[in-house]
Amino acid sequence: MSIFHKLQVKEVRRETVDAVSVAFDVPADLKNEFKFLPGQYITIQKDLQDSVLRRAYSICSSPESDELRVAIKEVEKGRFSRFANNDLKQGDLLDVAGPEGRFVLEAKEGEQNDYMAIAAGSGITPVISMIKSVLHKEEKSRFALIYGSKSGEKTIFKKELDELVASSNGRFKIQYVFSQIISDKALFGRIDDIKVKDLLKHDFSDWNFNTFFLCGPEELIDSSKAVLQKNGVKEEAVKFELFTSTSYKKEVTKSLDGNAEITIVLDDDETSFEMRMDELILDVAIAKGLDAPYSCQGGVCSSCLARVVEGTAEMERNTILDEDEIEEGLILTCQAHPTTSKIKIDYDDV
Repeated sequence: MSIFHKLQVKEVRRETVDAVSVAFDVPADLKNEFKFLPGQYITIQKDLQDSVLRRAYSICSSPESDELRVAIKEVEKGRFSRFANNDLKQGDLLDVAGPEGRFVLEAKEGEQNDYMAIAAGSGITPVISMIKSVLHKEEKSRFALIYGSKSGEKTIFKKELDELVASSNGRFKIQYVFSQIISDKALFGRIDDIKVKDLLKHDFSDWNFNTFFLCGPEELIDSSKAVLQKNGVKEEAVKFELFTSTSYKKEVTKSLDGNAEITIVLDDDETSFEMRMDELILDVAIAKGLDAPYSCQGGVCSSCLARVVEGTAEMERNTILDEDEIEEGLILTCQAHPTTSKIKIDYDDV
């Protein structure tokens, strides 16, 4: 279960015209709880306009900085992102749950690796944490970044990234890709398979990449994975995290007619009730007053993970769990329907 703590906002810093970074004061007695690996996210909860909002934001600081900072890009219909960009200020209190997420790079002293990240927009947030950690801890490692944005002015962390390049002694290189402005320092258009293939063949031909990190919208993830696999990169060497997902939902293969008796194990307590099979497990659990863990509710984080220990369930969307994990009974409850008349899920056994 996500345990929320009230943290005071230390700083709200304008990064671009539509993005801010927010740093938190973490009390000494909570330092261990908020230790993180590069790439992880925190969940922020805010009571706003008579409704409780939960949002997941990736940490953009590195563990070595002793700072907890996230970046929040304002989106048109994003209630919390609009609040953060326009009203949030130093000294405010927010409910924050500790770091989560599997999209991580754990830098280790003495290692020698070549990494590549492909990111677009706010997908840079977890990646910059990885870059800073690698440059700090793995003195023999190199990091390459392909970063897509609309323009230089709208590129989150551009000044900081350029400073990292300048101080890296050639260990960190960036190729910017701008979609709305022509620049002699960037490729024009969007990141696509042709650009990635060309960069691998020419600009980074002498790099021996160990791991690739992809972060951004679903289209970017899919096209980048495809071109990497065509160029001989093994599937296990490619890690990714979606920042947005399409509205596409797959057809659940089993009938969702009728009801199911569901038992939920949460914090060592069991709760049973009846629900319709066409409802989502997380939605019903929350409606029943259970403090089930969740963050995005869109199937792009892993906060709502649970294990099916009796019966079966099927997910509408899954971009996180691999086949082995699904075989083990793991589900994203924000996307899962019960498909048997009796089902038991365990949030504690994950």
